[in-house]
Amino acid sequence: MKFISPKSDFAFKKIFGSIHSKNILISFLNAVVYNNQNIIQSLEIINPYNPGVTNAIKDTYLDVKAVLDNGSTVIIEMQVLNVEEFEKRVIYNLAKAYGNQLDVGESYLMLKPFVALTITDFVLFEKTEKIITKFRLKEETESFNYQDELTLMFVELPKFNKELSGLETLSEKWIYFLTSAPNLEVIPSSLGEVSEIEAALNIANKANLNNEELEELEKQEKLIRDRKGEISLARREGIGIGREEGIGIGIVKQILRQIRRKFGEITPEVQTKIEQLSLEKLDILGDEFFDLATIVDIV
Repeated sequence: MKFISPKSDFAFKKIFGSIHSKNILISFLNAVVYNNQNIIQSLEIINPYNPGVTNAIKDTYLDVKAVLDNGSTVIIEMQVLNVEEFEKRVIYNLAKAYGNQLDVGESYLMLKPFVALTITDFVLFEKTEKIITKFRLKEETESFNYQDELTLMFVELPKFNKELSGLETLSEKWIYFLTSAPNLEVIPSSLGEVSEIEAALNIANKANLNNEELEELEKQEKLIRDRKGEISLARREGIGIGREEGIGIGIVKQILRQIRRKFGEITPEVQTKIEQLSLEKLDILGDEFFDLATIVDIV
């Protein structure tokens, strides 16, 4: 068997957001959102997945939306790329979804709680080792909730490092599925004993995809690889530029310090000219500095 990665937009929606995914999504939400408690018994998936052609990749996906039997609505996003202002967009998406419940003139009593569950394929919160984090509006000093209307939850996949043999809770098994499905060759017994995970793996079985779905999957995975490559290149170039700028600033400071020691204070115009020199010309000035007799020679 060969399983597709659940991290792509196409795969995540097909596995968790299709008309056949209700039990899968219920198990996943009970494990991740409700801390392995059997809270949710039923739900309605809004705008369930339908196969289609994907023309572009978005930075942020609203992959699955479901109304739960406790009255809450959950929106789930799989975020594979760490892009600028991502955290603000998560808040925006939640606030927008919450506000869009009402039409003009409708009572605020009709508003129902919203949970935004974001799964990231990168580390978001460096200050904690927790894989699953939950945020609500709380009083600053006594930490009591201001209503329970809005909840932000995050699952940071790179922080998960358990092996198959060490999986204990249902949430760990679901996170293992998200991180490791493409590396499996068969359905392991420890995952297969959870019928919903077994069903998810069967959906993720590449052999069960038709040609249209395989083409869509290949296109999305290529777009993700290309975008990751672009981001990686931009970061490497940025680091290189930053390193070069840092070296230049250090050389300028050293040369200005030597000039002041030898000739005293210099005019702002001369200092500006030195600061604008390229690295190559700064090296030349540094080499020839001790052969210069006056400030005029430097100019």
